[in-house]
Amino acid sequence: MASDQKFVDFIVDQIQGAGTITSKKMFGEYGLYADQKIFALVCDNKLFVKPTEAGRQFIGNVVEAPPYPGAKPSFLIEEQLEDREWLSELVKTTAAALPEPKPKTAKSKRNSAAHNWAAIIYYFIE
Repeated sequence: MASDQKFVDFIVDQIQGAGTITSKKMFGEYGLYADQKIFALVCDNKLFVKPTEAGRQFIGNVVEAPPYPGAKPSFLIEEQLEDREWLSELVKTTAAALPEPKPKTAKSKRNSAAHNWAAIIYYFIE
């Protein structure tokens, strides 16, 4: 079951105090970003926060579950969804413990096109 946009909007609204919060649709579910760092997933209308030691200490009694089959367990947040301050503090704590995102390199359109043609030619030669 895919997540509802309304639920994602609710979560984003709840954590506005944690920085610049954005969401991105991914395979029917959503990734949540704080200042361009992915810190959580929303799957089946549930909030799964990336596990960090700082987040574990902040939460205390952690409930862990995989956001989708085959995924590593994340912190499942259910009881505190209505508590803006607590949730925002969790996001700030988690985002601070995560590494900075790697800078994206600009791909050359020319090289990309050449690579695509090479792949097509190789496919037909084999």
